[in-house]
Amino acid sequence: MAHLLGYARVSTTEQNPDLQVDELTGAGCWKVWTDHAPVVLDRRPQLEAVLEQLRPGDTLVVWRLDRLGRSLRHLIEVVTGLDERGVGFRSLRESIDTTTAGGRLVFHLFGALAQFEREIIRDRTVAGLTAARARGRVGGRPYKLSVEQRRQARKMYDALELTVEQIGAVLGVSRTSIYRALGKGTRPAPSAPSSSTPGSQPQLRARAASPARGAVVQPTLSAAPCWHPHVVVGRR
Repeated sequence: MAHLLGYARVSTTEQNPDLQVDELTGAGCWKVWTDHAPVVLDRRPQLEAVLEQLRPGDTLVVWRLDRLGRSLRHLIEVVTGLDERGVGFRSLRESIDTTTAGGRLVFHLFGALAQFEREIIRDRTVAGLTAARARGRVGGRPYKLSVEQRRQARKMYDALELTVEQIGAVLGVSRTSIYRALGKGTRPAPSAPSSSTPGSQPQLRARAASPARGAVVQPTLSAAPCWHPHVVVGRR
């Protein structure tokens, strides 16, 4: 047998839900569940209890639409979930009854308006982000280092004299910030090659921690003879 189950809600404990309870009882509700909670709260124990109590063929009755949903979107989600379970929905003040054809039509109009509102908000957000990018403003977490500091970090990193941790200590940031800054277009402009004395060989400076990224390590050849198990001396 189908039942009418009522749900009432007041924002604070000082407010009296008797008006809602009386009208719901007068509409034929078998039982009324009442929450004392503001609409912004996500968890309402009595609402969860009445939703668990509903069975296919039952109808959830509220005094007014704003007593059930936190927003139009939330209201539509709740009622849509009820419809999927075979449960009806009635609102006394707005005269909406999803068990009738007219009530379903009105509720579908509400759903279309809510979808239209979401698309407008999304379009405005996308347009705002596009306009901000065109003006050079990019969202997200700001950098700890300025553009000049990032260039200094790149110069010290390419000089192969300090480790990444030491560079961070000089600039007052962590090693992670230095790694992040090195990948944000910090390479300095190419400079003219310096002249060297004929016959002199450039000396490579090795970093204490590890070789530079992408550097090719040349092996050092010694004049001392070497022995290898697969090499036979005197055989060609």
